[in-house]
Amino acid sequence: MKKATFIFGHKNPDTDSVVSATAYAAFKKARGECDYKACRAGKLNPQTDYIYKKFGITPPEFIPDMNPRVAYYMSDSADVLNQMTPFWEASAFMREHGRKVLPIVDDEGHYKAILNYNSYTKKIFGILRPEHHISVVTTVSLMCRTLSGKTVCEGNEAEVLHTYTIISGSSSLDSFAKTLEDHKDKESLVVITGDRQDIQKLCIEKKVRALILSAGRKPCQEVIEKAKESGTSIIISKYDTASTSMLVLYSTPVRVLSDQTIRPIKPEDSIQKIMPMLKEVASQTLPVVDDEGKVVGMLSEIDVHHDSKIKIALVDHNERTQAVDGIENYQITDIVDHHRIGSLSTKLPISFINMPLGSTSTIITKLFQDEKLEIPLDIARLLLCGILSDTLILKSATTTPTDIEIAGYLSKITSLNIEELGEEIIKAGSRISGRTSYEVINQDMKEYNENGILFTVSQIEVDGTDEVLERKNDFLDDLEIARKSHGALFASLLVTDISSLSSVMLVAAEEKFLSAVNFPKQDEHIYFLKDVVSRKKQLIPMLSEILATYGS
Repeated sequence: MKKATFIFGHKNPDTDSVVSATAYAAFKKARGECDYKACRAGKLNPQTDYIYKKFGITPPEFIPDMNPRVAYYMSDSADVLNQMTPFWEASAFMREHGRKVLPIVDDEGHYKAILNYNSYTKKIFGILRPEHHISVVTTVSLMCRTLSGKTVCEGNEAEVLHTYTIISGSSSLDSFAKTLEDHKDKESLVVITGDRQDIQKLCIEKKVRALILSAGRKPCQEVIEKAKESGTSIIISKYDTASTSMLVLYSTPVRVLSDQTIRPIKPEDSIQKIMPMLKEVASQTLPVVDDEGKVVGMLSEIDVHHDSKIKIALVDHNERTQAVDGIENYQITDIVDHHRIGSLSTKLPISFINMPLGSTSTIITKLFQDEKLEIPLDIARLLLCGILSDTLILKSATTTPTDIEIAGYLSKITSLNIEELGEEIIKAGSRISGRTSYEVINQDMKEYNENGILFTVSQIEVDGTDEVLERKNDFLDDLEIARKSHGALFASLLVTDISSLSSVMLVAAEEKFLSAVNFPKQDEHIYFLKDVVSRKKQLIPMLSEILATYGS
């Protein structure tokens, strides 16, 4: 995965939040900064989903949390070796490229094992036992390849992987004949000799698997013909007998010398999950594979302790309680918002744009204008929807002259009518029939912290509050569940009637807090808020006043 800056709105994103993520990524791209990527941490609400489908635009990628994952720390690529690569070639590659660990793959590129110093050292020392003849797991073809030799005669099963015993044909004929007789399985023998025709002919007569002639010596035609009849391979090596013997040993394919017990990991695996696996392997490095089992990178313990390849930009909020889970693991680079300054802090200076406007979409439109950058048509359509949604078609108390001006500008370049589009998208988001109270409460819930007191405020715009009030018990039950799960003092739902531009608020809380609420009471746990339509500009300041004196 390449380095990137993920742009997130708040956890339960409304239309302005999602649109702002998409538009800010487009703004950055227009400036030549193409590593910004629009994301979302929550499900699209019905209104936002309707808007993206209406204009045929792909919404931001859903990433439910930013808990550290393998993809955010791994290398973007990895050198691999085919499992039938001779170890001599593999070791040369590792030396040349400074690799201590290499994934081993099959012909289709699927991961099979890991080659590292620990694995092949143990296995080679198991082979190099002076009290026994050297045994090598290899093929005749790999021997020739490693020796850079010439095959004069290719015998039977030259491509078959087998355990071969290597013996030298340098003694007297009688002595060598006795050595051959001591080996019952002649087809598992490979003999290295020089220009001794008597040794050569005896080997062919006994049908050894391969005959390797050192120092570039060539067999006579009679020997070649007899070898073809017996099925013995003949290889000419340019090296002396000692060097030839060593290189035959190194013809072993890497699949034999690698560690096949090391399991690969996936890009989506959590760092917490794979850390024990990293610590278990001697190299403290693991291969990363995709869903097809093909190697896409490597991850070492050192990588995990370096900075992530991912950075974060925030739009439409600047409070940690509203941010995607796991944000504390990453560097925040940008914030674009129109809310109050929240609890979020950063280690390094960042680009922080905060303006008292009706929507973040307005701010991002101004960024395009200020830098004289053309707004793509699909982005302009989204930005207009973001403004109309967050300002209730420019009727909310948060609406400013700038919002009205920018909405007019976007209406002109998109040829979209403000009133018609506004009513269309507001209605798309106001339908609650067929939706559970849980879905409605959680589609746009924000958590706040006032001097250590936690509370949540959800909001939904509807064309009439009757249906919500008819189902008040369901809503209050789910608000109580939300209150307890958040460890909050209270959980509330602001139901804004777009026809009357007023709201009712349902509150789940203990009686002690409810007795402190001084809003006009409509019913048990339900309050009527005349002319209140804005959560951030109207309701939150009112709640802050109550909390300032609560418990004192």
